Amino acid sequence: MMESDAKIYVAGHRGMVGSAIVRELQRQGYTNIITRTHKELDLCRQEAVEAFFEKEKPEYVFLAAAKVGGIVANQSALADFMYENMILEMNVIHSAWKNGCKKLEFLGSSCIYPRMAPQPMKEDCLLTSELEKTNEAYALAKISGLKYCEFLNKQYGTDYISVMPTNLYGPNDNYHPTHSHVLPALIRRFHEAKESGAPFVTCWGDGSPLREFLYVDDLANLCVFLMNHYSGNETVNAGTGKELSIKELTELVAKVVGYTGEIKWDTTKPNGTPRKLLDVSKATALGWTYKTELEEGIRLSYDDFLNNPMRAER
Repeated sequence: MMESDAKIYVAGHRGMVGSAIVRELQRQGYTNIITRTHKELDLCRQEAVEAFFEKEKPEYVFLAAAKVGGIVANQSALADFMYENMILEMNVIHSAWKNGCKKLEFLGSSCIYPRMAPQPMKEDCLLTSELEKTNEAYALAKISGLKYCEFLNKQYGTDYISVMPTNLYGPNDNYHPTHSHVLPALIRRFHEAKESGAPFVTCWGDGSPLREFLYVDDLANLCVFLMNHYSGNETVNAGTGKELSIKELTELVAKVVGYTGEIKWDTTKPNGTPRKLLDVSKATALGWTYKTELEEGIRLSYDDFLNNPMRAER
């Protein structure tokens, strides 16, 4: 268990996940939280990361920093996604180990699982068949981070764990028109269509893929819970155990945003993985379950979009 005054470093605290973890730690009364902006500490620079850990000696680390993006971003920058994610996670995990960090938690992504994994996906299906090509570079980097934690545990007796979230959304999301994930992209698109009075909105694919979504503050609650209550080499899935089609999602976002025009589908664009549902029985057995239902979460996300003009414009 982390003591209330334990020195905790949250890597990536300005991102959606990292900022949610900071909020959750503060909510639970943790008072000694260390953060660094990218300008203050570039995690891709090994010497800088080593110097930071030697000076600060954090006892606990939440590794939520990553280079992230949707299908377009992943496909157009495969080398960048692989290099930056592998370099930053290896730098942080290795420096944490060298400087006696008590416990580290690595944040991954459900895209690490095989494209055609049996559904819902259990933690042990990792590396049983090939990955989805559209985000293979990112997945390989995340698998490497997870495995490095596992190998440190086995070789050096560390207590490093990992958690694999499903699709996330919520405050501090990225609403970029082409480089964001599906839910924030839909919020932006339907909002702009409502504002301009557009008669229809065109969405990618055919609407058939099934997806699961977890509100980021629920993930943060699980992350702190696992840091205090879980040890083990195998990762822990973070999700709701519920899924809906992209078509149903678009209709729900349109409803929340208040867009009443037509929804069309561009079937020349990729669908991505046909189905991605996590088996969350492991987290449930540990005593955790999600709290925020999807429609409520989308309302909270839309409020965040409306009240963060800089975020909404980028």
